Amino acid sequence: MDGVVSLNPPLMLALIAMSSAQLFKFIVAWIWYGRADFRRLVGTGGMPSAHSASVTALTIAVGLEAGWGSTLFGATAFFSLVIMYDATGIRRAAGRQAQILNRMLDELKDYHKLEPVRLKELLGHTPLEVLLGAAYGFLIAVLLHS
Repeated sequence: MDGVVSLNPPLMLALIAMSSAQLFKFIVAWIWYGRADFRRLVGTGGMPSAHSASVTALTIAVGLEAGWGSTLFGATAFFSLVIMYDATGIRRAAGRQAQILNRMLDELKDYHKLEPVRLKELLGHTPLEVLLGAAYGFLIAVLLHS
């Protein structure tokens, strides 16, 4: 693994954190529902936040590589905070709105001719999902960084 990570440690660690978090969600969903849902490999939402895991791994790896006082670390730290804020704020609110609109469509379809297009509801994360994703990304970066 050191050979792969050493190509570009921050990038590789971010990709490892994201892909392993998504794989974890896929496996848990498979066990829980008894069937493979391949959308969990690339979909948004769920525990842990793969976005938070990846940006945290990236930020920690940049800090380890470039230094905690570097401009690059500052930029990636800020970028990570924006991503995590977006996951718990804007994307989560959009997911809640999609749930409400889908319920409204279900009720209206009995009285009106409507297209059966449902909006995607699992868009954002709870604060706990983001926190655990960030903790996972931190662990990946610290444990796998050479």
